[in-house]
Amino acid sequence: MTEIPAAIPGTPSAPARLAPLRIGPLPLPIYIALCAVTVLAAMSGRLPNDVIGGLSVLMLTGFLLGELGARLPVLRHIGGTAILCLFVPAALVGTGVADPAMVKAVTTTFKTANFQYFYIACLVAGSILGMPHRVLVQGFLRMFVPLLGGTLAALGTGICVGLAFGYGPAHTFFFILVPILGGGLGEGVLPLSAGYAEILGRPQADLMGMMVPAALLGNVAAIIGCGLLNRFGQRNPRYNGNGMLVRSGADQDLLAERAPDRPIELRLMGAGLLLACGLFILGTQLAPLTGIPAPILMIVGSALLKLTRILPAEMELGAYQINRFMSTNLTFAILVAMGALLVSWPQLVGAFTVGYVAICTATVAAMIATGFFIGHKMRMYAVEAAIVTACHSGLGGTGDVAILSASDRMGLMPFAQISTRIGGAAMVVIATVLLRALGGVS
Repeated sequence: MTEIPAAIPGTPSAPARLAPLRIGPLPLPIYIALCAVTVLAAMSGRLPNDVIGGLSVLMLTGFLLGELGARLPVLRHIGGTAILCLFVPAALVGTGVADPAMVKAVTTTFKTANFQYFYIACLVAGSILGMPHRVLVQGFLRMFVPLLGGTLAALGTGICVGLAFGYGPAHTFFFILVPILGGGLGEGVLPLSAGYAEILGRPQADLMGMMVPAALLGNVAAIIGCGLLNRFGQRNPRYNGNGMLVRSGADQDLLAERAPDRPIELRLMGAGLLLACGLFILGTQLAPLTGIPAPILMIVGSALLKLTRILPAEMELGAYQINRFMSTNLTFAILVAMGALLVSWPQLVGAFTVGYVAICTATVAAMIATGFFIGHKMRMYAVEAAIVTACHSGLGGTGDVAILSASDRMGLMPFAQISTRIGGAAMVVIATVLLRALGGVS
């Protein structure tokens, strides 16, 4: 009989060796165990058809795809987390590979239980209310002219290129350009598609399939463009502020200021959660009176509350903290749900034509070039002005990080947030109001 050798003292067991490996926030053994439980439940027909079952599927899938997107070469530099979280579920559902029980639970969570609007409410309220007031006001004033000029140039260029490839101006504006400039997926395309669907009476999934590729391509173009800008700045020091926007150095104080970074306070998070829900409910009450969808009215309401300083600072902090919780833990899950339920796989694949790519690329290039020249004329460092302007075409906070990382300008994050959040929110509101006024487009 062969004697089994005793374990070598100090040698960790297999689970202990796997413990440092993580998928999202979960140690690998725990992740595998939870996956096994969820898959077995789906195979046996016992996966709860509610938020519990749906969130389990979404979070497990989102954590895995998010981890892969952040690690795979090339993809990790161009917003791979969003790309994988959208494309893989869309492909699985579109080709019939996805488990029906899992899709049913996800549908119940995201659509029947209206979880998408819960996520939008928490994200929008916290992103605007959580910004330091001085950064919001003074940062916007400094960036207003380059941002406005870049946006107008982007719109004009995009429409002209669209005409050259046979796209109508209205279609190009509403379904390609606005998604690029809307501030990302969760805070831009998602509420935008909900608003469009309500106004046009069309399925949200059809609209998402048209808009998601534009947002993704715009983000990739901005990352590549700002990486090239960084190299240009290194070779041409007179345009390069090395992270400083204004030549006088007057933006040092704003760059040093950050959103409140206090320990998590559970009571304030509860207050922030209720505030987000209350703002959304207010939007639903005003929507029939204004003709503007509730998610869009919520953006306007949050901005007014921030600018007027009506809310106590603690309430704003609570909204910011619940935003951080939702964005950290549920963004990948929401992207998976969007890909699975709101994005038509054939429509998504079919959108990547030469003309479509040309419109997206030219739009971002025009924005960057205009920000560069206007910034230079206004005695800003042209490279930094162009980079901050380019963040208007990023995928929200994740896109800002990718763009600023590619350009080695992470210190510009406060200005980038102005460009993305305020610029994006303004585009979403303007486009929705304009679409309502025009009575819809084909």
